[in-house]
Amino acid sequence: MEMSMSRTMKGMTLRAMSEACGGVYRGDPSFLDESITSVTTDSRKVEPGCLFIAIKGARSDGHDYIGACFREGALCCISEKELPGEEYPYIQVDSSLKALKDLARLYRMQLNVKVVGITGSVGKTSTKETVAAILSQKYRVLKTEGNYNNEIGLPLTVFRLNEEDEVAVLEMGISDFGEMSRLTMIAQPDICIITNIGCCHLENLHSRDGILKAKTEIFESMNPEGTVILNGDDDKLRTVTEVYGKKPVFFGIETASGIFADNIRNLGLAGVDCSVHCGEGQNEQHFDVHIPVAGKHMVYNVLAGVAAGLALGLSQEQIKEGVSRLGTIAGRNNLIKTEHYLVLDDCYNANPVSMRAAVDILDTAEGRKVCILGDMFELGEDEEKLHYEVGEYLAGKSVNVLLTAGSLSRHIARGAKMYIQEHPDAVLHTICSYDTKEELMDNLPGILQEGDSILVKASHGMQFPVIIEKLKNL
Repeated sequence: MEMSMSRTMKGMTLRAMSEACGGVYRGDPSFLDESITSVTTDSRKVEPGCLFIAIKGARSDGHDYIGACFREGALCCISEKELPGEEYPYIQVDSSLKALKDLARLYRMQLNVKVVGITGSVGKTSTKETVAAILSQKYRVLKTEGNYNNEIGLPLTVFRLNEEDEVAVLEMGISDFGEMSRLTMIAQPDICIITNIGCCHLENLHSRDGILKAKTEIFESMNPEGTVILNGDDDKLRTVTEVYGKKPVFFGIETASGIFADNIRNLGLAGVDCSVHCGEGQNEQHFDVHIPVAGKHMVYNVLAGVAAGLALGLSQEQIKEGVSRLGTIAGRNNLIKTEHYLVLDDCYNANPVSMRAAVDILDTAEGRKVCILGDMFELGEDEEKLHYEVGEYLAGKSVNVLLTAGSLSRHIARGAKMYIQEHPDAVLHTICSYDTKEELMDNLPGILQEGDSILVKASHGMQFPVIIEKLKNL
């Protein structure tokens, strides 16, 4: 076998990996001290010198592609099966998924990198983007891409790190107890940020107290000398008074302590201006920032980023520069100007808190406002009530048209209708519910008007990006 000339991953020899994942090395012992160049679970992304981890999924079994991966130049494979007659080295394990996590933890321990772990019910991704933008003004930063925030995605993100990276900003998402414990064991954060404790994943976590318990598992494997950064406006997070003998750093808007913002000026879809305060007594400082992304919730994201920046030694000027460079990403408050409409693409995911926040952003737009909303998933036994309350909320705003698609979102429409019956001065005048998004899209041309500002939002499983594409082409 010819070895790749690519840069190898520090400390990731076949010997060290076999020990870390408790596997049995099978193959030529002369390869035991060779190092891999990368890690993948996707056989289509195999490159010379890499490690391929064969995982059995719902639709395909990675073990079926091991032979092809070796032919493409993989140095080694992780397999749950014995491979009789295989001439290339592989490590046999009981669980490939567990091996994936064990190896990510091994690699994390080899690197001199500061890790910022971000979790919370709402705003993880936008906070991650904000923190990364700020820290990038001083450090080489690697951040979570897309939805790589779970027990497969987080390890794969860690494997993307190299020795030149100085900070990793890792989004950490969970839906059940114990998941965060496993994620933090991999990430071993130096800084932990929790955005809020909302009403997500109630099917498994049952209550906000359950969510708090699950999210704060992030502290278990963090650096005990590290920094905990919490939203001080969240009643549940305020109950966290000490972690490893140190007080958390709190940020917020409602209380003038810790790192906080005031003089908030909502500029509509043009963004937000505010003053940021940090430090106490003689060390107190404040500075004004312009946040070029719409939504008051962005102030919280920036405050978390300020706290992380200060913890890692950034100057005030570096922090302000990072904030000024913020942008949006597809599906997350992404503003799209089409030929006829202004579209707020926030259809990556949804829950009651983020629905209200998105409606608040739309509320700042000029002209006629249209909400196109779909079902919110994983809300537990109160799902109908929570949808209904979103409808009541948006009907109290300056939304003119509400269109829903899906069985649960009919309750959004029901809540909105009840509100306008009780408040005849409401500006909401058109409410239409459809069984499917296809039926909704068919009716758009007869409902929308030139110059409409349109919010599109639903849980990821509703696959609402097709509506975005439809609007671009109308």
